[in-house]
Amino acid sequence: MELFFASGLILFTTLVSLSLAYIFFNKSKGNLPPGRMDLPYIGETLEFLKASKKGHPEKFLLDRISKYSSKIFKTSILTQPVMVFCGPAANKFLFSNENKLISIWYPVTLKKIFPISTKEFGKAQSKKTRQLLPNFLKAEGLMNYISAMDYIAQIHFQADWEGKEQVPVYPLVKKFALWVACKVFLSIEDPDHVDRFVDTFNTLACGIISIPIDFPGTPFSKAIKAADELRREVIALIKQRKIDLEEKTASLNQDLLSHMLEETDENGQPMSEIYIAEKIIGLVVAGHDGVSSVMTSIVKYLAEYPDVYNKVLNVLRRETPGLAAFREVINDFIFSGYSIPKCWKNAEYFPKPEHFDPTRFEGEGPAPYTFVPFGGGPKMCPGKEYSRLEILVFVHNLMKRYNWEKLYQINYH
Repeated sequence: MELFFASGLILFTTLVSLSLAYIFFNKSKGNLPPGRMDLPYIGETLEFLKASKKGHPEKFLLDRISKYSSKIFKTSILTQPVMVFCGPAANKFLFSNENKLISIWYPVTLKKIFPISTKEFGKAQSKKTRQLLPNFLKAEGLMNYISAMDYIAQIHFQADWEGKEQVPVYPLVKKFALWVACKVFLSIEDPDHVDRFVDTFNTLACGIISIPIDFPGTPFSKAIKAADELRREVIALIKQRKIDLEEKTASLNQDLLSHMLEETDENGQPMSEIYIAEKIIGLVVAGHDGVSSVMTSIVKYLAEYPDVYNKVLNVLRRETPGLAAFREVINDFIFSGYSIPKCWKNAEYFPKPEHFDPTRFEGEGPAPYTFVPFGGGPKMCPGKEYSRLEILVFVHNLMKRYNWEKLYQINYH
Protein backbone atom coordinates (compact mmCIF):
# COMPACT_ATOMS: atom_id res chain seq x y z
CA MET A 1 0.00 0.00 0.00
CA GLU A 2 2.87 2.35 -0.65
CA LEU A 3 0.53 4.63 -2.55
CA PHE A 4 -1.55 5.58 0.44
CA PHE A 5 -1.15 9.23 0.58
CA ALA A 6 -0.96 15.17 3.72
CA SER A 7 -1.86 18.68 3.95
CA GLY A 8 -0.13 21.98 4.83
CA LEU A 9 0.12 20.78 8.40
CA ILE A 10 1.68 17.39 7.80
CA LEU A 11 0.66 14.64 10.17
CA PHE A 12 2.47 11.33 10.22
CA THR A 13 1.38 8.48 12.48
CA THR A 14 3.24 5.43 13.69
CA LEU A 15 1.18 2.54 15.00
CA VAL A 16 1.72 -0.65 17.05
CA SER A 17 -0.12 -3.89 17.78
CA LEU A 18 -2.66 -3.57 20.58
CA SER A 19 -1.00 -5.88 23.11
CA LEU A 20 2.52 -4.53 22.68
CA ALA A 21 1.32 -0.95 22.80
CA TYR A 22 -0.35 -1.30 26.17
CA ILE A 23 2.60 -3.23 27.58
CA PHE A 24 4.91 -0.40 26.63
CA PHE A 25 2.44 2.22 27.81
CA ASN A 26 2.13 0.60 31.23
CA LYS A 27 5.76 -0.38 31.77
CA SER A 28 7.87 2.13 29.86
CA LYS A 29 9.79 4.48 32.13
CA GLY A 30 10.45 6.93 29.34
CA ASN A 31 8.80 10.30 28.97
CA LEU A 32 5.97 9.41 26.58
CA PRO A 33 4.20 12.23 24.73
CA PRO A 34 0.99 13.65 26.22
CA GLY A 35 -2.32 12.22 25.18
CA ARG A 36 -5.17 9.92 26.07
CA MET A 37 -5.52 6.21 25.29
CA ASP A 38 -9.03 5.69 26.71
CA LEU A 39 -10.50 2.17 26.72
CA PRO A 40 -8.61 -0.73 25.09
CA TYR A 41 -9.65 -1.47 21.52
CA ILE A 42 -12.09 1.46 21.24
CA GLY A 43 -9.78 4.28 22.37
CA GLU A 44 -10.75 7.56 20.70
CA THR A 45 -12.04 5.85 17.56
CA LEU A 46 -15.57 7.23 17.85
CA GLU A 47 -14.31 10.82 18.03
CA PHE A 48 -12.02 10.18 15.06
CA LEU A 49 -14.79 8.65 12.93
CA LYS A 50 -17.18 11.46 13.90
CA ALA A 51 -14.72 14.07 12.61
CA SER A 52 -14.14 12.02 9.45
CA LYS A 53 -17.87 11.66 8.79
CA LYS A 54 -18.24 15.44 8.94
CA GLY A 55 -15.56 15.76 6.28
CA HIS A 56 -12.84 17.14 8.56
CA PRO A 57 -10.73 14.25 9.88
CA GLU A 58 -7.83 16.64 10.45
CA LYS A 59 -9.88 18.39 13.16
CA PHE A 60 -9.46 15.35 15.41
CA LEU A 61 -5.69 15.80 15.25
CA LEU A 62 -5.55 19.60 15.30
CA ASP A 63 -7.79 19.76 18.37
CA ARG A 64 -5.39 17.53 20.27
CA ILE A 65 -2.32 19.44 19.12
CA SER A 66 -3.96 22.54 20.57
CA LYS A 67 -5.14 20.76 23.72
CA TYR A 68 -1.75 19.30 24.59
CA SER A 69 0.30 22.22 23.22
CA SER A 70 2.53 19.62 21.64
CA LYS A 71 3.40 18.66 18.07
CA ILE A 72 3.64 15.05 19.25
CA PHE A 73 0.90 13.24 21.10
CA LYS A 74 -0.44 9.75 21.71
CA THR A 75 -3.94 8.43 21.17
CA SER A 76 -5.69 5.20 20.21
CA ILE A 77 -7.81 4.84 17.07
CA LEU A 78 -9.09 1.91 15.01
CA THR A 79 -7.89 -0.54 17.72
CA GLN A 80 -4.33 0.78 17.54
CA PRO A 81 -2.36 3.04 19.91
CA VAL A 82 -0.91 5.86 17.86
CA MET A 83 1.89 8.41 18.10
CA VAL A 84 1.12 11.50 16.00
CA PHE A 85 4.10 13.47 14.68
CA CYS A 86 3.51 16.97 13.31
CA GLY A 87 5.60 19.62 11.59
CA PRO A 88 8.66 19.89 9.32
CA ALA A 89 11.17 18.80 11.98
CA ALA A 90 9.20 15.60 12.55
CA ASN A 91 8.84 15.03 8.79
CA LYS A 92 12.56 15.43 8.22
CA PHE A 93 13.36 13.14 11.12
CA LEU A 94 10.99 10.39 9.96
CA PHE A 95 11.95 10.62 6.30
CA SER A 96 15.63 10.43 7.26
CA ASN A 97 15.18 7.38 9.48
CA GLU A 98 13.08 5.11 7.29
CA ASN A 99 14.28 1.50 7.81
CA LYS A 100 16.51 2.70 10.68
CA LEU A 101 14.10 3.71 13.44
CA ILE A 102 10.79 3.27 11.63
CA SER A 103 9.48 1.07 8.85
CA ILE A 104 6.36 0.62 6.76
CA TRP A 105 3.46 -0.88 8.68
CA TYR A 106 0.10 -2.21 7.55
CA PRO A 107 -3.03 -1.52 9.66
CA VAL A 108 -5.20 -4.44 10.75
CA THR A 109 -7.80 -3.58 8.13
CA LEU A 110 -5.30 -3.83 5.28
CA LYS A 111 -3.92 -7.12 6.59
CA LYS A 112 -7.40 -8.61 6.57
CA ILE A 113 -8.49 -7.12 3.24
CA PHE A 114 -5.18 -7.93 1.46
CA PRO A 115 -3.92 -10.99 3.39
CA ILE A 116 -1.44 -12.22 0.79
CA SER A 117 0.40 -9.04 -0.21
CA THR A 118 0.79 -7.90 3.43
CA LYS A 119 2.12 -11.17 4.85
CA GLU A 120 5.78 -11.59 5.72
CA PHE A 121 6.53 -13.85 2.76
CA GLY A 122 5.05 -11.27 0.45
CA LYS A 123 7.54 -8.59 1.45
CA ALA A 124 10.22 -9.88 -0.93
CA GLN A 125 7.73 -9.48 -3.76
CA SER A 126 6.79 -6.06 -2.37
CA LYS A 127 10.43 -4.98 -2.66
CA LYS A 128 10.38 -6.05 -6.30
CA THR A 129 7.15 -4.11 -6.82
CA ARG A 130 8.62 -0.97 -5.22
CA GLN A 131 11.49 -1.19 -7.67
CA LEU A 132 9.11 -1.66 -10.59
CA LEU A 133 6.59 1.07 -9.81
CA PRO A 134 8.87 4.14 -10.01
CA ASN A 135 10.07 3.04 -13.44
CA PHE A 136 6.56 2.40 -14.72
CA LEU A 137 5.08 5.56 -13.18
CA LYS A 138 7.89 8.00 -13.94
CA ALA A 139 7.02 11.04 -16.04
CA GLU A 140 8.74 9.79 -19.19
CA GLY A 141 6.86 6.50 -19.19
CA LEU A 142 3.51 8.13 -18.47
CA MET A 143 3.80 10.35 -21.55
CA ASN A 144 2.56 7.31 -23.49
CA TYR A 145 -0.74 7.52 -21.61
CA ILE A 146 -1.53 11.22 -22.12
CA SER A 147 -3.63 10.62 -25.22
CA ALA A 148 -5.53 7.81 -23.49
CA MET A 149 -6.19 9.97 -20.41
CA ASP A 150 -7.32 12.83 -22.61
CA TYR A 151 -9.65 10.57 -24.60
CA ILE A 152 -11.18 9.21 -21.39
CA ALA A 153 -11.67 12.76 -20.09
CA GLN A 154 -13.43 13.83 -23.29
CA ILE A 155 -15.79 10.84 -23.24
CA HIS A 156 -16.39 11.29 -19.52
CA PHE A 157 -17.40 14.94 -19.82
CA GLN A 158 -19.57 14.31 -22.86
CA ALA A 159 -21.43 11.47 -21.15
CA ASP A 160 -21.74 12.71 -17.57
CA TRP A 161 -21.40 16.52 -17.59
CA GLU A 162 -22.51 17.81 -20.98
CA GLY A 163 -25.91 19.50 -20.97
CA LYS A 164 -26.43 19.09 -17.23
CA GLU A 165 -27.50 22.10 -15.14
CA GLN A 166 -26.27 20.41 -11.95
CA VAL A 167 -23.68 17.68 -11.43
CA PRO A 168 -22.54 15.78 -8.28
CA VAL A 169 -18.82 16.43 -8.69
CA TYR A 170 -17.19 13.97 -6.30
CA PRO A 171 -18.95 10.77 -7.50
CA LEU A 172 -18.33 11.72 -11.12
CA VAL A 173 -14.68 12.55 -10.49
CA LYS A 174 -14.20 9.20 -8.76
CA LYS A 175 -15.72 7.49 -11.78
CA PHE A 176 -13.31 9.31 -14.10
CA ALA A 177 -10.29 8.54 -11.91
CA LEU A 178 -11.25 4.86 -11.67
CA TRP A 179 -11.54 4.68 -15.46
CA VAL A 180 -8.05 6.15 -15.87
CA ALA A 181 -6.59 3.76 -13.29
CA CYS A 182 -8.23 0.77 -14.96
CA LYS A 183 -6.77 1.85 -18.31
CA VAL A 184 -3.22 2.50 -17.10
CA PHE A 185 -2.99 -0.52 -14.80
CA LEU A 186 -5.18 -3.10 -16.56
CA SER A 187 -5.90 -1.81 -20.11
CA ILE A 188 -9.64 -1.77 -19.37
CA GLU A 189 -11.18 0.87 -21.64
CA ASP A 190 -14.83 -0.16 -21.84
CA PRO A 191 -16.80 2.33 -19.68
CA ASP A 192 -19.47 -0.28 -18.97
CA HIS A 193 -16.80 -2.62 -17.61
CA VAL A 194 -15.45 0.18 -15.40
CA ASP A 195 -18.96 1.06 -14.21
CA ARG A 196 -19.31 -2.47 -12.80
CA PHE A 197 -16.30 -1.75 -10.58
CA VAL A 198 -17.43 1.59 -9.16
CA ASP A 199 -19.55 0.44 -6.24
CA THR A 200 -17.20 -2.42 -5.39
CA PHE A 201 -14.11 -0.19 -5.22
CA ASN A 202 -16.01 2.42 -3.19
CA THR A 203 -17.08 -0.25 -0.71
CA LEU A 204 -13.51 -1.46 -0.44
CA ALA A 205 -12.12 2.04 0.09
CA CYS A 206 -14.66 2.81 2.84
CA GLY A 207 -13.69 -0.32 4.75
CA ILE A 208 -9.96 0.42 4.81
CA ILE A 209 -10.45 3.16 7.41
CA SER A 210 -13.04 1.50 9.64
CA ILE A 211 -13.32 -0.43 12.89
CA PRO A 212 -11.96 -3.91 12.03
CA ILE A 213 -15.01 -5.91 13.12
CA ASP A 214 -15.82 -8.63 10.60
CA PHE A 215 -19.55 -8.87 11.29
CA PRO A 216 -22.18 -8.96 8.52
CA GLY A 217 -23.23 -5.48 7.54
CA THR A 218 -20.22 -3.61 8.95
CA PRO A 219 -18.09 -1.50 6.56
CA PHE A 220 -15.13 -3.78 7.30
CA SER A 221 -17.06 -6.95 6.47
CA LYS A 222 -18.38 -5.37 3.26
CA ALA A 223 -14.83 -4.36 2.30
CA ILE A 224 -13.54 -7.92 2.75
CA LYS A 225 -16.29 -9.23 0.48
CA ALA A 226 -15.60 -6.48 -2.07
CA ALA A 227 -11.89 -7.39 -2.07
CA ASP A 228 -12.76 -11.06 -2.65
CA GLU A 229 -14.93 -10.12 -5.60
CA LEU A 230 -12.25 -7.88 -7.11
CA ARG A 231 -9.56 -10.54 -6.58
CA ARG A 232 -11.56 -13.05 -8.60
CA GLU A 233 -12.12 -10.48 -11.35
CA VAL A 234 -8.46 -9.44 -11.59
CA ILE A 235 -7.15 -13.01 -11.41
CA ALA A 236 -9.39 -13.82 -14.38
CA LEU A 237 -7.83 -10.87 -16.22
CA ILE A 238 -4.36 -12.12 -15.31
CA LYS A 239 -5.03 -15.58 -16.68
CA GLN A 240 -6.38 -14.12 -19.92
CA ARG A 241 -3.41 -11.75 -20.20
CA LYS A 242 -0.98 -14.66 -19.94
CA ILE A 243 -2.75 -16.29 -22.87
CA ASP A 244 -2.71 -13.04 -24.83
CA LEU A 245 1.00 -12.56 -24.19
CA GLU A 246 1.75 -16.08 -25.40
CA GLU A 247 -0.31 -15.49 -28.51
CA LYS A 248 1.33 -12.07 -29.08
CA THR A 249 -2.03 -10.29 -28.93
CA ALA A 250 -0.83 -8.28 -25.92
CA SER A 251 2.50 -6.58 -25.28
CA LEU A 252 4.80 -6.54 -22.28
CA ASN A 253 4.79 -2.75 -22.03
CA GLN A 254 1.08 -2.01 -22.52
CA ASP A 255 0.21 -1.56 -18.82
CA LEU A 256 1.23 -2.31 -15.25
CA LEU A 257 -0.25 -5.80 -15.34
CA SER A 258 2.01 -6.87 -18.21
CA HIS A 259 5.01 -5.33 -16.46
CA MET A 260 4.28 -7.28 -13.27
CA LEU A 261 3.81 -10.54 -15.19
CA GLU A 262 7.22 -10.02 -16.76
CA GLU A 263 9.03 -9.52 -13.43
CA THR A 264 10.73 -12.40 -11.60
CA ASP A 265 12.50 -12.76 -8.26
CA GLU A 266 16.18 -13.56 -7.69
CA ASN A 267 15.39 -17.24 -8.34
CA GLY A 268 13.69 -16.52 -11.62
CA GLN A 269 10.21 -17.16 -10.20
CA PRO A 270 7.33 -14.94 -11.32
CA MET A 271 5.07 -13.12 -8.86
CA SER A 272 2.03 -15.16 -7.85
CA GLU A 273 -1.29 -14.36 -9.49
CA ILE A 274 -3.00 -13.57 -6.19
CA TYR A 275 -0.16 -11.27 -5.12
CA ILE A 276 -0.34 -9.37 -8.42
CA ALA A 277 -4.12 -9.15 -8.12
CA GLU A 278 -4.00 -7.74 -4.57
CA LYS A 279 -1.25 -5.29 -5.43
CA ILE A 280 -3.04 -3.92 -8.47
CA ILE A 281 -6.34 -3.63 -6.57
CA GLY A 282 -4.54 -1.67 -3.85
CA LEU A 283 -2.91 0.57 -6.43
CA VAL A 284 -6.23 1.22 -8.17
CA VAL A 285 -7.81 2.19 -4.83
CA ALA A 286 -4.93 4.52 -4.00
CA GLY A 287 -4.64 5.80 -7.56
CA HIS A 288 -8.26 6.88 -7.82
CA ASP A 289 -9.41 7.58 -4.27
CA GLY A 290 -6.83 10.19 -3.25
CA VAL A 291 -6.62 12.00 -6.57
CA SER A 292 -10.43 12.26 -6.67
CA SER A 293 -10.32 14.38 -3.51
CA VAL A 294 -7.81 16.71 -5.12
CA MET A 295 -9.78 17.19 -8.33
CA THR A 296 -13.00 17.73 -6.40
CA SER A 297 -11.26 20.33 -4.24
CA ILE A 298 -10.04 22.13 -7.35
CA VAL A 299 -13.58 22.36 -8.72
CA LYS A 300 -14.86 23.55 -5.33
CA TYR A 301 -12.23 26.22 -4.75
CA LEU A 302 -12.34 27.58 -8.27
CA ALA A 303 -16.05 28.18 -7.75
CA GLU A 304 -15.38 29.89 -4.42
CA TYR A 305 -12.35 31.91 -5.59
CA PRO A 306 -12.96 33.15 -9.14
CA ASP A 307 -9.92 35.44 -8.84
CA VAL A 308 -7.64 32.42 -9.12
CA TYR A 309 -9.59 30.77 -11.92
CA ASN A 310 -6.97 31.68 -14.54
CA LYS A 311 -4.16 30.46 -12.32
CA VAL A 312 -5.61 27.02 -11.84
CA LEU A 313 -2.77 25.13 -13.52
CA ASN A 314 -0.43 26.29 -10.75
CA VAL A 315 -2.59 24.51 -8.15
CA LEU A 316 -1.67 21.16 -6.70
CA ARG A 317 -3.64 20.71 -3.50
CA ARG A 318 -4.70 22.31 -0.24
CA GLU A 319 -7.05 19.72 1.21
CA THR A 320 -5.66 16.39 2.28
CA PRO A 321 -6.77 13.37 0.23
CA GLY A 322 -5.20 11.06 2.80
CA LEU A 323 -4.74 11.88 6.46
CA ALA A 324 -1.54 10.02 7.28
CA ALA A 325 1.01 7.38 6.42
CA PHE A 326 1.63 4.37 8.61
CA ARG A 327 5.02 3.54 10.11
CA GLU A 328 6.22 1.21 12.90
CA VAL A 329 9.04 2.07 15.30
CA ILE A 330 11.78 -0.57 14.94
CA ASN A 331 14.26 0.96 17.41
CA ASP A 332 13.76 3.10 20.51
CA PHE A 333 14.48 6.80 20.01
CA ILE A 334 14.01 10.19 21.61
CA PHE A 335 12.35 13.02 19.70
CA SER A 336 11.63 16.50 21.09
CA GLY A 337 12.31 15.19 24.58
CA TYR A 338 9.80 12.35 24.33
CA SER A 339 10.56 8.62 24.41
CA ILE A 340 9.25 6.73 21.39
CA PRO A 341 9.43 3.01 22.28
CA LYS A 342 10.21 0.24 19.85
CA CYS A 343 7.10 -1.28 18.25
CA TRP A 344 4.95 1.86 18.52
CA LYS A 345 3.44 2.65 15.18
CA ASN A 346 3.85 5.96 14.18
CA ALA A 347 -0.46 25.88 11.17
CA GLU A 348 2.22 28.17 11.85
CA TYR A 349 4.08 27.34 8.61
CA PHE A 350 1.24 28.53 6.38
CA PRO A 351 -0.53 31.83 7.11
CA LYS A 352 -4.29 31.19 7.03
CA PRO A 353 -3.85 27.50 6.16
CA GLU A 354 -7.61 27.08 5.73
CA HIS A 355 -7.59 29.75 2.97
CA PHE A 356 -7.24 28.68 -0.66
CA ASP A 357 -4.20 30.62 -1.87
CA PRO A 358 -2.18 29.19 -4.78
CA THR A 359 0.25 32.13 -4.58
CA ARG A 360 1.78 30.61 -1.44
CA PHE A 361 3.54 28.17 -3.78
CA GLU A 362 5.06 30.85 -6.00
CA GLY A 363 8.71 31.86 -5.83
CA GLU A 364 10.69 29.61 -3.52
CA GLY A 365 7.48 28.07 -2.19
CA PRO A 366 7.01 26.56 1.28
CA ALA A 367 9.93 25.86 3.61
CA PRO A 368 11.46 22.36 3.38
CA TYR A 369 9.41 19.53 4.94
CA THR A 370 6.34 21.74 5.53
CA PHE A 371 4.49 20.66 2.39
CA VAL A 372 5.06 17.04 1.42
CA PRO A 373 1.90 15.87 -0.38
CA PHE A 374 3.64 12.76 -1.66
CA GLY A 375 5.56 11.90 1.50
CA GLY A 376 9.32 11.60 1.46
CA GLY A 377 12.31 9.37 2.08
CA PRO A 378 12.63 5.85 0.60
CA LYS A 379 8.85 5.37 0.70
CA MET A 380 7.94 8.55 -1.21
CA CYS A 381 4.78 7.95 -3.20
CA PRO A 382 5.78 6.46 -6.57
CA GLY A 383 2.51 7.68 -8.07
CA LYS A 384 3.24 11.41 -7.76
CA GLU A 385 3.81 11.96 -11.48
CA TYR A 386 0.77 9.83 -12.33
CA SER A 387 -1.40 11.97 -10.01
CA ARG A 388 -0.06 15.25 -11.41
CA LEU A 389 -0.64 14.19 -14.98
CA GLU A 390 -4.16 12.95 -14.33
CA ILE A 391 -5.07 16.18 -12.51
CA LEU A 392 -3.72 18.33 -15.34
CA VAL A 393 -5.62 16.35 -17.99
CA PHE A 394 -8.83 16.60 -15.96
CA VAL A 395 -8.49 20.35 -15.28
CA HIS A 396 -7.55 21.09 -18.91
CA ASN A 397 -10.66 19.36 -20.22
CA LEU A 398 -12.86 20.86 -17.51
CA MET A 399 -11.79 24.47 -18.01
CA LYS A 400 -11.93 24.51 -21.77
CA ARG A 401 -15.57 23.40 -21.57
CA TYR A 402 -17.26 24.98 -18.57
CA ASN A 403 -17.76 27.81 -16.16
CA TRP A 404 -19.49 26.81 -12.93
CA GLU A 405 -20.67 27.81 -9.51
CA LYS A 406 -21.10 25.80 -6.32
CA LEU A 407 -24.71 25.13 -5.33
CA TYR A 408 -24.19 23.19 -2.12
CA GLN A 409 -21.71 20.83 -0.51
CA ILE A 410 -22.19 17.24 0.61
CA ASN A 411 -19.67 15.26 2.65
CA TYR A 412 -19.27 11.80 1.08
CA HIS A 413 -17.72 10.17 4.16
